Amino acid sequence: MGIKALGYVIIGATDPARWDHFLTEGLGVMRAGQSTTGAALYRIDDRPFRFWIEQADSDSLIAAAYEVSQDRFAPLADAIRAAGRDVAMGSDADATARGVTSFFRTTDPAGNRLEFFHGDSKSDTPFVSPQGISHFVTGDMGMGHAVFAAMNFDETHNFYRNICGFHDTDMPRFHFSPDPADPGMGFAFMHADNGRHHSIAFGEMPSPPSGCVHLMLEAPTLIDVGKAYDRVRNAGYPISATLGQHVNDAMVSFYVQTPSGFDMEFGYDGLVIDPAKWQPTAHQQVSTWGHVWAWQEAIKEQMAAEAANAAATPA
Repeated sequence: MGIKALGYVIIGATDPARWDHFLTEGLGVMRAGQSTTGAALYRIDDRPFRFWIEQADSDSLIAAAYEVSQDRFAPLADAIRAAGRDVAMGSDADATARGVTSFFRTTDPAGNRLEFFHGDSKSDTPFVSPQGISHFVTGDMGMGHAVFAAMNFDETHNFYRNICGFHDTDMPRFHFSPDPADPGMGFAFMHADNGRHHSIAFGEMPSPPSGCVHLMLEAPTLIDVGKAYDRVRNAGYPISATLGQHVNDAMVSFYVQTPSGFDMEFGYDGLVIDPAKWQPTAHQQVSTWGHVWAWQEAIKEQMAAEAANAAATPA
């Protein structure tokens, strides 16, 4: 057993109150009090927290934290050090605050910030969503997934596959332009030792200021997704992509911009794989339907405005 699942995320926020509203009123996540350091904690299941929101001078994903088996923990830290990455062991107090036995901090070759831990814990208080969601899809598959950017794509892929122990699920090259000379953009969707299609992914693109492309939460029903879609739209949170279904993991989802700038994918009915038997794929299309992105609409509007201006300009 190597990488088990995405355990929790730590987010720096200039406006934690906005995050509180986004998570509880928008997505239906449960408040779970504060950490010993004063960070606001939020639950989606029986883990003490999945979201750790701390006051910061800038908005960013401070770390995505992955659980590993106890026997893999020390060898993983050694392997990452041997690969030339800094490894900082967390203090006992910080481990207790996270509800874990031990953890360490590091970065991948693209600079994306990670934590790895072992020895997880559970809360005795039942999960109750303020928006009536019965539960989120977690368990052995963990919190969901995190997506990063990595211009040094091959080096980063080698780090996650050959050093950390993630496994290839889907290795596509997406073309977002009709230009035949467009080289496309490489993506890596990688699974941990569980049935979730991917627990981590990254694209061959510049890193955004937030340090994250998106996170994903999975709800148990399509109705939960539709209601959340209405709630976040009505609350004025920018929709980054309309409802749609992905090709590779079959997830029906939408994307909304979080208060820290990166996106949150909120979905339903993602593909569950057999991690021991899965053969990597290379899908060339992002979605089978829907998922109209805000940037696509912006390009259409710009082209329409340019055409209108050209038509109105005297010859």
